[in-house]
Amino acid sequence: MVNLRQAVFSVIASLLLPPASHVQEVDTPSKSVAVVGAGSAGLAILKSLLDLPEDARKGWDIVLYEQRRDVGGIWLPDPNPARPPELPETPLYPLLHTNTPIPTMTYPGFPFPPNTPLYPSHEHVEQYHQDYANHYNLMPHIMLNHTVLSSSWTGNSTNGVWNVVLRDHNHNKIIRTHDHIVVANGHNHYPHTPQFAGQDAWLRNSPVDGPKREMLHSIWYREPEKFTNRSVVVVGSGASGRDAASQVCIKARRTYHSIRDTSNPPVVTDSLVVKPEISHFTSTAIVFVDGSAVSDVDVIIFGTGYDLRIPFLEEGNELAVKPNAHSNKTYRKGLVTNLRYLFPLHQHVFSLSPYYPTNALSFIGLPILVANCPSDAAQSIYVAHAIANASLLPDREDLLRELADIEEDLYSRGYDPYYIGHRMVEGSTFDYQDNLITYLQKHGALPDDGKKFVEGWRKESLEYLKRGWKRVEDLDIQHEWLDGVVTEEDWANLMRRLNYWQGTWEKEHGIVYPPEPDFI
Repeated sequence: MVNLRQAVFSVIASLLLPPASHVQEVDTPSKSVAVVGAGSAGLAILKSLLDLPEDARKGWDIVLYEQRRDVGGIWLPDPNPARPPELPETPLYPLLHTNTPIPTMTYPGFPFPPNTPLYPSHEHVEQYHQDYANHYNLMPHIMLNHTVLSSSWTGNSTNGVWNVVLRDHNHNKIIRTHDHIVVANGHNHYPHTPQFAGQDAWLRNSPVDGPKREMLHSIWYREPEKFTNRSVVVVGSGASGRDAASQVCIKARRTYHSIRDTSNPPVVTDSLVVKPEISHFTSTAIVFVDGSAVSDVDVIIFGTGYDLRIPFLEEGNELAVKPNAHSNKTYRKGLVTNLRYLFPLHQHVFSLSPYYPTNALSFIGLPILVANCPSDAAQSIYVAHAIANASLLPDREDLLRELADIEEDLYSRGYDPYYIGHRMVEGSTFDYQDNLITYLQKHGALPDDGKKFVEGWRKESLEYLKRGWKRVEDLDIQHEWLDGVVTEEDWANLMRRLNYWQGTWEKEHGIVYPPEPDFI
Protein backbone atom coordinates (compact mmCIF):
# COMPACT_ATOMS: atom_id res chain seq x y z
CA MET A 1 0.00 0.00 0.00
CA VAL A 2 2.82 2.39 0.84
CA ASN A 3 4.52 1.81 -2.51
CA LEU A 4 1.23 2.27 -4.37
CA ARG A 5 0.50 5.59 -2.68
CA GLN A 6 4.06 6.75 -3.32
CA ALA A 7 3.66 5.86 -6.98
CA VAL A 8 0.37 7.75 -7.17
CA PHE A 9 1.95 10.80 -5.54
CA SER A 10 4.87 10.69 -7.96
CA VAL A 11 2.51 10.68 -10.95
CA ILE A 12 0.46 13.56 -9.54
CA ALA A 13 3.59 15.52 -8.70
CA SER A 14 4.94 15.07 -12.21
CA LEU A 15 1.74 16.58 -13.59
CA LEU A 16 1.73 19.47 -11.13
CA LEU A 17 5.35 20.47 -11.31
CA PRO A 18 7.25 22.31 -14.04
CA PRO A 19 10.06 20.67 -16.05
CA ALA A 20 12.83 19.04 -14.04
CA SER A 21 15.23 21.90 -14.66
CA HIS A 22 13.00 24.10 -12.49
CA VAL A 23 12.39 21.59 -9.69
CA GLN A 24 14.71 21.18 -6.74
CA GLU A 25 14.69 17.74 -5.11
CA VAL A 26 15.77 18.01 -1.48
CA ASP A 27 16.87 15.03 0.58
CA THR A 28 15.65 15.01 4.15
CA PRO A 29 16.90 13.11 7.18
CA SER A 30 14.98 10.26 8.73
CA LYS A 31 13.42 12.48 11.41
CA SER A 32 12.04 15.71 10.05
CA VAL A 33 9.57 18.23 11.48
CA ALA A 34 7.99 20.99 9.39
CA VAL A 35 6.21 23.98 10.91
CA VAL A 36 3.92 26.07 8.71
CA GLY A 37 3.62 29.75 9.63
CA ALA A 38 5.85 32.22 11.48
CA GLY A 39 3.30 34.11 13.55
CA SER A 40 3.05 33.76 17.31
CA ALA A 41 2.07 30.08 17.05
CA GLY A 42 4.85 29.13 14.64
CA LEU A 43 7.55 30.87 16.65
CA ALA A 44 6.30 29.20 19.83
CA ILE A 45 6.47 25.66 18.45
CA LEU A 46 9.81 26.28 16.74
CA LYS A 47 11.34 27.41 20.03
CA SER A 48 9.77 24.49 21.92
CA LEU A 49 11.21 21.98 19.45
CA LEU A 50 14.66 23.53 19.76
CA ASP A 51 14.30 23.56 23.56
CA LEU A 52 14.02 19.77 23.67
CA PRO A 53 17.06 18.04 25.16
CA GLU A 54 19.73 17.60 22.52
CA ASP A 55 19.71 13.83 22.88
CA ALA A 56 15.94 13.81 22.25
CA ARG A 57 16.23 15.71 18.95
CA LYS A 58 19.65 14.53 17.81
CA GLY A 59 19.79 14.37 14.03
CA TRP A 60 16.42 16.05 13.55
CA ASP A 61 15.74 18.41 10.69
CA ILE A 62 13.50 21.21 11.99
CA VAL A 63 12.28 23.76 9.47
CA LEU A 64 9.61 26.45 9.43
CA TYR A 65 7.99 27.55 6.17
CA GLU A 66 6.64 31.10 6.04
CA GLN A 67 5.02 32.41 2.88
CA ARG A 68 5.61 36.08 3.69
CA ARG A 69 8.73 38.25 3.84
CA ASP A 70 9.21 38.17 7.63
CA VAL A 71 7.92 36.75 10.90
CA GLY A 72 4.97 38.15 12.83
CA GLY A 73 1.90 36.66 11.17
CA ILE A 74 -1.07 39.01 11.07
CA TRP A 75 0.98 41.70 12.85
CA LEU A 76 3.26 42.05 9.80
CA PRO A 77 1.83 44.85 7.62
CA ASP A 78 0.88 44.23 4.02
CA PRO A 79 2.87 46.76 1.93
CA ASN A 80 0.42 46.56 -0.99
CA PRO A 81 -2.99 45.45 0.30
CA ALA A 82 -4.99 43.57 -2.31
CA ARG A 83 -8.37 44.76 -3.48
CA PRO A 84 -11.42 42.49 -3.48
CA PRO A 85 -11.81 39.74 -4.42
CA GLU A 86 -8.07 39.02 -4.05
CA LEU A 87 -7.25 38.31 -0.42
CA PRO A 88 -4.74 40.55 1.37
CA GLU A 89 -1.82 39.05 3.27
CA THR A 90 -3.23 40.23 6.60
CA PRO A 91 -6.37 41.92 7.96
CA LEU A 92 -4.17 44.43 9.82
CA TYR A 93 -5.26 48.07 9.50
CA PRO A 94 -3.07 51.12 10.24
CA LEU A 95 -4.98 52.30 13.33
CA LEU A 96 -4.93 48.88 15.01
CA HIS A 97 -3.99 48.84 18.70
CA THR A 98 -4.10 45.87 21.03
CA ASN A 99 -7.35 45.41 22.93
CA THR A 100 -5.66 43.56 25.79
CA PRO A 101 -2.73 44.76 27.93
CA ILE A 102 0.60 43.57 26.57
CA PRO A 103 1.87 41.85 29.74
CA THR A 104 -0.93 39.29 29.35
CA MET A 105 -0.05 38.77 25.67
CA THR A 106 3.57 37.75 26.14
CA TYR A 107 5.42 34.49 25.80
CA PRO A 108 6.30 33.35 29.34
CA GLY A 109 9.59 34.83 30.45
CA PHE A 110 9.87 37.28 27.55
CA PRO A 111 8.25 40.65 28.38
CA PHE A 112 7.85 43.58 26.02
CA PRO A 113 10.69 46.14 26.09
CA PRO A 114 10.63 48.91 28.71
CA ASN A 115 8.49 51.96 27.89
CA THR A 116 6.17 50.05 25.57
CA PRO A 117 2.64 51.49 25.91
CA LEU A 118 0.27 49.23 27.83
CA TYR A 119 -2.08 49.04 24.82
CA PRO A 120 0.32 49.71 21.93
CA SER A 121 -0.09 50.06 18.20
CA HIS A 122 0.54 47.05 15.98
CA GLU A 123 4.12 48.10 15.20
CA HIS A 124 5.18 47.25 18.76
CA VAL A 125 3.67 43.77 18.53
CA GLU A 126 5.34 43.03 15.21
CA GLN A 127 8.69 44.16 16.64
CA TYR A 128 8.10 41.93 19.67
CA HIS A 129 7.82 38.87 17.43
CA GLN A 130 10.98 39.84 15.55
CA ASP A 131 12.79 40.34 18.86
CA TYR A 132 11.63 36.93 20.06
CA ALA A 133 12.83 35.19 16.89
CA ASN A 134 16.21 36.90 17.07
CA HIS A 135 16.70 36.45 20.81
CA TYR A 136 16.22 32.68 20.60
CA ASN A 137 18.09 32.35 17.29
CA LEU A 138 15.09 30.99 15.42
CA MET A 139 15.77 32.67 12.07
CA PRO A 140 18.29 30.06 10.79
CA HIS A 141 15.45 27.51 10.86
CA ILE A 142 12.92 29.73 9.04
CA MET A 143 12.51 29.69 5.26
CA LEU A 144 10.81 32.97 4.35
CA ASN A 145 8.87 33.42 1.11
CA HIS A 146 8.11 29.69 0.99
CA THR A 147 4.47 28.74 0.47
CA VAL A 148 3.14 25.27 1.24
CA LEU A 149 0.88 24.32 -1.67
CA SER A 150 -0.16 20.81 -0.69
CA SER A 151 0.58 18.09 1.80
CA SER A 152 -0.46 14.45 1.67
CA TRP A 153 0.39 11.40 3.76
CA THR A 154 2.02 8.35 2.26
CA GLY A 155 1.89 5.42 4.64
CA ASN A 156 -0.48 3.98 7.22
CA SER A 157 -1.63 4.58 10.77
CA THR A 158 1.76 3.74 12.25
CA ASN A 159 4.39 4.69 9.66
CA GLY A 160 4.85 6.98 6.70
CA VAL A 161 5.81 10.48 5.60
CA TRP A 162 4.21 13.73 4.55
CA ASN A 163 4.83 14.65 0.93
CA VAL A 164 4.92 18.43 0.84
CA VAL A 165 4.86 20.58 -2.28
CA LEU A 166 6.28 24.08 -1.81
CA ARG A 167 6.74 27.20 -3.89
CA ASP A 168 9.98 28.96 -3.01
CA HIS A 169 11.06 32.59 -3.29
CA ASN A 170 12.07 32.03 -6.93
CA HIS A 171 8.62 30.59 -7.73
CA ASN A 172 10.12 27.14 -8.20
CA LYS A 173 8.23 24.16 -6.85
CA ILE A 174 9.97 21.88 -4.38
CA ILE A 175 9.01 18.47 -3.03
CA ARG A 176 10.06 17.65 0.51
CA THR A 177 9.16 14.86 2.89
CA HIS A 178 8.59 15.25 6.62
CA ASP A 179 7.66 12.90 9.43
CA HIS A 180 5.64 15.53 11.28
CA ILE A 181 3.79 18.68 10.25
CA VAL A 182 2.77 21.38 12.71
CA VAL A 183 0.17 23.76 11.28
CA ALA A 184 0.61 27.20 12.83
CA ASN A 185 -0.65 29.54 10.14
CA GLY A 186 -3.49 31.24 12.02
CA HIS A 187 -7.19 31.43 11.26
CA ASN A 188 -7.80 35.00 10.03
CA HIS A 189 -7.31 34.43 6.32
CA TYR A 190 -10.58 33.38 4.70
CA PRO A 191 -13.40 35.85 5.35
CA HIS A 192 -16.83 34.64 6.36
CA THR A 193 -19.44 36.85 4.72
CA PRO A 194 -23.10 36.09 5.48
CA GLN A 195 -25.64 35.99 2.68
CA PHE A 196 -29.03 37.70 2.93
CA ALA A 197 -32.16 37.52 0.83
CA GLY A 198 -32.37 40.47 -1.55
CA GLN A 199 -28.78 41.66 -1.20
CA ASP A 200 -27.99 41.31 -4.92
CA ALA A 201 -30.98 43.44 -5.86
CA TRP A 202 -29.88 46.06 -3.31
CA LEU A 203 -26.35 46.12 -4.74
CA ARG A 204 -27.64 46.55 -8.30
CA ASN A 205 -29.94 49.42 -7.37
CA SER A 206 -27.44 52.15 -6.49
CA PRO A 207 -28.99 55.64 -6.59
CA VAL A 208 -28.33 57.46 -9.84
CA ASP A 209 -27.09 60.56 -8.02
CA GLY A 210 -25.11 58.71 -5.33
CA PRO A 211 -22.06 56.46 -4.89
CA LYS A 212 -22.13 52.86 -6.00
CA ARG A 213 -23.31 50.53 -3.27
CA GLU A 214 -20.77 48.02 -2.00
CA MET A 215 -20.22 45.27 0.53
CA LEU A 216 -16.84 44.28 1.90
CA HIS A 217 -15.47 42.14 4.68
CA SER A 218 -13.30 43.76 7.34
CA ILE A 219 -10.28 41.85 5.99
CA TRP A 220 -10.15 44.63 3.35
CA TYR A 221 -10.79 47.48 5.79
CA ARG A 222 -7.85 49.86 6.15
CA GLU A 223 -8.45 53.61 6.60
CA PRO A 224 -11.68 55.24 7.81
CA GLU A 225 -11.06 58.17 5.45
CA LYS A 226 -12.28 56.00 2.59
CA PHE A 227 -15.78 56.32 4.04
CA THR A 228 -15.85 60.09 4.36
CA ASN A 229 -19.39 61.38 3.73
CA ARG A 230 -20.64 57.83 3.12
CA SER A 231 -23.47 56.12 4.97
CA VAL A 232 -22.20 52.85 6.43
CA VAL A 233 -23.52 49.78 8.21
CA VAL A 234 -20.88 47.87 10.20
CA VAL A 235 -21.97 44.32 11.02
CA GLY A 236 -20.54 42.45 14.00
CA SER A 237 -19.49 43.14 17.58
CA GLY A 238 -16.12 41.37 17.52
CA ALA A 239 -12.84 43.24 17.65
CA SER A 240 -12.77 44.15 13.95
CA GLY A 241 -16.42 45.23 13.96
CA ARG A 242 -15.90 47.38 17.04
CA ASP A 243 -12.81 49.04 15.63
CA ALA A 244 -14.35 49.67 12.22
CA ALA A 245 -17.50 51.16 13.76
CA SER A 246 -15.61 53.42 16.18
CA GLN A 247 -13.25 54.66 13.45
CA VAL A 248 -15.66 55.00 10.53
CA CYS A 249 -18.27 56.94 12.51
CA ILE A 250 -15.84 59.86 12.82
CA LYS A 251 -15.59 60.26 9.04
CA ALA A 252 -18.86 58.89 7.66
CA ARG A 253 -22.02 60.90 7.12
CA ARG A 254 -23.90 58.30 9.15
CA THR A 255 -22.83 54.99 10.71
CA TYR A 256 -25.04 52.15 11.87
CA HIS A 257 -23.68 49.30 13.99
CA SER A 258 -25.62 46.07 13.51
CA ILE A 259 -25.08 43.72 16.46
CA ARG A 260 -26.80 40.77 18.08
CA ASP A 261 -27.17 42.21 21.60
CA THR A 262 -28.32 45.82 21.36
CA SER A 263 -28.75 46.11 25.14
CA ASN A 264 -25.00 46.39 25.67
CA PRO A 265 -23.40 47.98 22.59
CA PRO A 266 -19.60 47.70 22.49
CA VAL A 267 -19.21 51.19 21.01
CA VAL A 268 -21.16 54.07 22.55
CA THR A 269 -21.01 57.43 20.80
CA ASP A 270 -23.50 60.03 19.60
CA SER A 271 -22.31 59.57 16.01
CA LEU A 272 -23.21 55.86 15.94
CA VAL A 273 -26.70 54.37 15.59
CA VAL A 274 -27.02 50.88 17.09
CA LYS A 275 -29.23 48.45 15.16
CA PRO A 276 -30.09 44.76 15.63
CA GLU A 277 -29.11 42.01 13.21
CA ILE A 278 -29.95 42.31 9.52
CA SER A 279 -33.02 40.37 8.41
CA HIS A 280 -33.00 40.92 4.65
CA PHE A 281 -32.65 43.48 1.89
CA THR A 282 -35.04 45.08 -0.52
CA SER A 283 -33.91 46.86 -3.66
CA THR A 284 -33.92 50.14 -1.75
CA ALA A 285 -33.37 49.34 1.93
CA ILE A 286 -31.74 47.20 4.60
CA VAL A 287 -34.32 45.63 6.91
CA PHE A 288 -33.40 44.60 10.46
CA VAL A 289 -34.92 41.85 12.59
CA ASP A 290 -36.95 44.35 14.62
CA GLY A 291 -38.71 45.49 11.44
CA SER A 292 -36.89 48.80 11.15
CA ALA A 293 -35.23 49.70 7.86
CA VAL A 294 -32.68 52.18 6.53
CA SER A 295 -32.52 53.34 2.93
CA ASP A 296 -29.63 55.81 3.04
CA VAL A 297 -26.80 53.24 3.24
CA ASP A 298 -24.25 52.77 0.46
CA VAL A 299 -21.55 50.66 2.20
CA ILE A 300 -21.70 47.56 4.39
CA ILE A 301 -18.62 46.36 6.30
CA PHE A 302 -18.86 42.80 7.59
CA GLY A 303 -16.84 42.19 10.75
CA THR A 304 -18.17 38.65 10.79
CA GLY A 305 -15.11 36.51 11.33
CA TYR A 306 -13.35 33.91 9.26
CA ASP A 307 -13.88 30.43 7.90
CA LEU A 308 -11.52 27.78 9.26
CA ARG A 309 -9.76 26.58 6.12
CA ILE A 310 -6.34 25.00 5.53
CA PRO A 311 -5.94 24.91 1.75
CA PHE A 312 -2.72 22.91 1.58
CA LEU A 313 -4.32 20.06 3.54
CA GLU A 314 -7.46 20.30 1.42
CA GLU A 315 -5.32 20.18 -1.73
CA GLY A 316 -3.63 17.04 -0.43
CA ASN A 317 -7.02 15.43 0.35
CA GLU A 318 -6.15 15.34 4.04
CA LEU A 319 -8.91 17.72 5.14
CA ALA A 320 -12.55 17.50 4.09
CA VAL A 321 -14.71 20.64 4.03
CA LYS A 322 -18.20 19.80 5.30
CA PRO A 323 -20.03 23.03 6.26
CA ASN A 324 -23.02 21.13 7.65
CA ALA A 325 -21.04 18.66 9.77
CA HIS A 326 -22.37 18.61 13.33
CA SER A 327 -21.38 15.21 14.63
CA ASN A 328 -18.09 13.46 15.22
CA LYS A 329 -19.92 10.15 14.81
CA THR A 330 -20.88 10.91 11.21
CA TYR A 331 -17.37 11.67 9.97
CA ARG A 332 -14.91 9.05 11.20
CA LYS A 333 -12.81 8.63 8.07
CA GLY A 334 -10.48 11.59 8.46
CA LEU A 335 -10.05 15.22 9.40
CA VAL A 336 -13.00 17.56 8.79
CA THR A 337 -13.70 21.28 9.02
CA ASN A 338 -17.23 22.65 9.10
CA LEU A 339 -15.60 26.11 8.72
CA ARG A 340 -15.98 26.77 12.46
CA TYR A 341 -14.57 23.61 14.04
CA LEU A 342 -11.74 21.28 13.04
CA PHE A 343 -12.29 17.70 14.17
CA PRO A 344 -11.47 15.18 15.47
CA LEU A 345 -8.63 16.76 17.43
CA HIS A 346 -7.10 15.81 20.75
CA GLN A 347 -6.98 18.91 22.98
CA HIS A 348 -7.45 21.22 19.96
CA VAL A 349 -3.99 20.05 18.89
CA PHE A 350 -3.44 16.54 17.46
CA SER A 351 -5.36 15.14 14.49
CA LEU A 352 -7.06 11.84 15.30
CA SER A 353 -7.47 10.84 11.66
CA PRO A 354 -6.95 7.06 11.36
CA TYR A 355 -4.60 7.39 8.39
CA TYR A 356 -1.41 8.42 10.21
CA PRO A 357 0.12 8.33 13.72
CA THR A 358 -1.54 10.53 16.32
CA ASN A 359 1.52 12.79 16.60
CA ALA A 360 2.06 13.16 12.83
CA LEU A 361 -0.19 16.21 12.32
CA SER A 362 -0.75 18.91 14.92
CA PHE A 363 -2.14 22.42 15.15
CA ILE A 364 -0.97 25.35 17.24
CA GLY A 365 -3.13 28.44 17.76
CA LEU A 366 -6.66 27.20 17.12
CA PRO A 367 -8.14 28.26 20.51
CA ILE A 368 -10.16 31.48 20.40
CA LEU A 369 -10.77 33.99 23.22
CA VAL A 370 -7.26 33.47 24.53
CA ALA A 371 -4.08 35.48 24.89
CA ASN A 372 -2.26 33.92 21.96
CA CYS A 373 1.39 33.79 22.98
CA PRO A 374 1.01 32.02 26.35
CA SER A 375 -1.60 29.64 24.95
CA ASP A 376 0.61 28.93 21.93
CA ALA A 377 3.54 28.30 24.26
CA ALA A 378 1.64 25.73 26.34
CA GLN A 379 0.38 23.91 23.25
CA SER A 380 3.85 23.97 21.72
CA ILE A 381 5.55 22.41 24.73
CA TYR A 382 2.92 19.67 24.66
CA VAL A 383 3.36 19.03 20.94
CA ALA A 384 7.17 19.08 21.02
CA HIS A 385 7.34 16.42 23.73
CA ALA A 386 4.70 14.25 22.05
CA ILE A 387 6.66 14.40 18.79
CA ALA A 388 9.80 13.38 20.67
CA ASN A 389 8.01 10.59 22.52
CA ALA A 390 4.85 9.25 20.88
CA SER A 391 4.13 7.01 23.88
CA LEU A 392 3.08 10.11 25.84
CA LEU A 393 -0.21 10.04 23.94
CA PRO A 394 -2.83 7.38 24.73
CA ASP A 395 -4.24 5.16 21.99
CA ARG A 396 -6.31 6.84 19.29
CA GLU A 397 -9.56 5.19 20.39
CA ASP A 398 -9.02 6.38 23.96
CA LEU A 399 -8.44 9.91 22.69
CA LEU A 400 -11.59 9.76 20.55
CA ARG A 401 -13.61 8.69 23.59
CA GLU A 402 -12.06 11.53 25.58
CA LEU A 403 -13.04 13.99 22.84
CA ALA A 404 -16.60 12.65 22.82
CA ASP A 405 -16.80 13.17 26.59
CA ILE A 406 -15.52 16.75 26.26
CA GLU A 407 -18.06 17.53 23.56
CA GLU A 408 -20.87 15.97 25.60
CA ASP A 409 -19.88 18.11 28.59
CA LEU A 410 -20.06 21.24 26.43
CA TYR A 411 -23.51 20.23 25.19
CA SER A 412 -24.65 19.73 28.79
CA ARG A 413 -23.60 23.30 29.59
CA GLY A 414 -25.46 24.77 26.64
CA TYR A 415 -22.61 24.98 24.12
CA ASP A 416 -22.58 23.31 20.72
CA PRO A 417 -18.90 22.48 20.06
CA TYR A 418 -19.58 22.34 16.33
CA TYR A 419 -20.78 25.96 16.47
CA ILE A 420 -18.50 27.57 19.05
CA GLY A 421 -15.54 25.80 17.48
CA HIS A 422 -12.30 26.19 19.40
CA ARG A 423 -13.51 28.90 21.76
CA MET A 424 -12.35 28.65 25.34
CA VAL A 425 -15.63 29.13 27.19
CA GLU A 426 -16.24 30.27 30.77
CA GLY A 427 -12.65 31.32 31.32
CA SER A 428 -11.32 27.82 30.66
CA THR A 429 -8.20 29.04 28.85
CA PHE A 430 -6.03 29.04 31.98
CA ASP A 431 -7.04 25.55 33.09
CA TYR A 432 -6.52 24.33 29.54
CA GLN A 433 -2.93 25.58 29.46
CA ASP A 434 -2.17 24.32 32.96
CA ASN A 435 -3.58 20.87 32.17
CA LEU A 436 -1.37 20.42 29.10
CA ILE A 437 1.77 21.06 31.12
CA THR A 438 0.58 19.12 34.17
CA TYR A 439 0.00 16.09 31.95
CA LEU A 440 3.62 16.20 30.79
CA GLN A 441 4.82 16.55 34.37
CA LYS A 442 2.75 13.58 35.54
CA HIS A 443 4.21 11.44 32.77
CA GLY A 444 7.81 12.41 33.45
CA ALA A 445 8.36 14.53 30.35
CA LEU A 446 8.85 17.69 32.42
CA PRO A 447 10.08 18.16 36.00
CA ASP A 448 7.30 18.89 38.48
CA ASP A 449 8.27 22.12 40.22
CA GLY A 450 4.91 22.42 41.96
CA LYS A 451 3.98 25.54 39.98
CA LYS A 452 1.17 26.11 37.53
CA PHE A 453 2.15 26.99 33.97
CA VAL A 454 -0.03 30.11 33.96
CA GLU A 455 1.37 32.67 36.38
CA GLY A 456 -1.08 34.00 38.94
CA TRP A 457 -0.88 37.58 37.74
CA ARG A 458 -2.17 36.61 34.29
CA LYS A 459 -5.41 35.42 35.90
CA GLU A 460 -6.17 38.58 37.88
CA SER A 461 -9.34 40.48 37.04
CA LEU A 462 -8.51 44.12 36.24
CA GLU A 463 -11.79 45.68 35.16
CA TYR A 464 -10.59 49.31 35.36
CA LEU A 465 -7.28 48.82 33.58
CA LYS A 466 -8.11 49.86 30.01
CA ARG A 467 -9.97 52.98 31.09
CA GLY A 468 -7.11 53.76 33.44
CA TRP A 469 -4.58 53.65 30.61
CA LYS A 470 -6.85 55.85 28.49
CA ARG A 471 -6.86 58.44 31.28
CA VAL A 472 -3.07 58.16 31.58
CA GLU A 473 -2.79 58.94 27.86
CA ASP A 474 -5.25 61.82 28.12
CA LEU A 475 -3.17 63.28 30.96
CA ASP A 476 0.05 62.58 29.01
CA ILE A 477 1.71 60.88 31.99
CA GLN A 478 2.64 57.57 30.37
CA HIS A 479 6.32 57.86 31.27
CA GLU A 480 5.49 58.35 34.94
CA TRP A 481 3.80 54.97 34.97
CA LEU A 482 6.23 53.12 32.69
CA ASP A 483 9.45 54.34 34.30
CA GLY A 484 11.40 51.42 35.76
CA VAL A 485 9.05 48.74 34.42
CA VAL A 486 11.29 45.98 33.05
CA THR A 487 10.50 42.51 34.38
CA GLU A 488 7.29 40.50 34.22
CA GLU A 489 6.70 41.24 37.90
CA ASP A 490 7.19 44.96 37.21
CA TRP A 491 4.53 44.81 34.50
CA ALA A 492 2.18 42.87 36.77
CA ASN A 493 2.58 45.46 39.53
CA LEU A 494 2.02 48.28 37.04
CA MET A 495 -1.32 46.76 36.03
CA ARG A 496 -2.38 46.31 39.65
CA ARG A 497 -1.47 49.89 40.58
CA LEU A 498 -3.14 51.35 37.52
CA ASN A 499 -6.30 49.30 38.05
CA TYR A 500 -6.51 50.46 41.69
CA TRP A 501 -5.84 54.09 40.70
CA GLN A 502 -8.59 54.12 38.09
CA GLY A 503 -11.06 52.16 40.21
CA THR A 504 -10.61 54.56 43.12
CA TRP A 505 -11.11 57.57 40.85
CA GLU A 506 -14.30 56.17 39.30
CA LYS A 507 -15.80 55.35 42.69
CA GLU A 508 -14.93 58.78 44.08
CA HIS A 509 -16.67 60.41 41.11
CA GLY A 510 -19.64 58.04 41.09
CA ILE A 511 -18.87 56.85 37.56
CA VAL A 512 -20.33 53.52 36.46
CA TYR A 513 -19.39 51.95 33.12
CA PRO A 514 -20.94 48.90 31.42
CA PRO A 515 -18.77 45.77 31.47
CA GLU A 516 -15.89 45.72 29.01
CA PRO A 517 -16.18 43.21 26.12
CA ASP A 518 -14.55 39.86 26.84
CA PHE A 519 -11.53 39.69 24.55
CA ILE A 520 -9.89 36.62 26.09
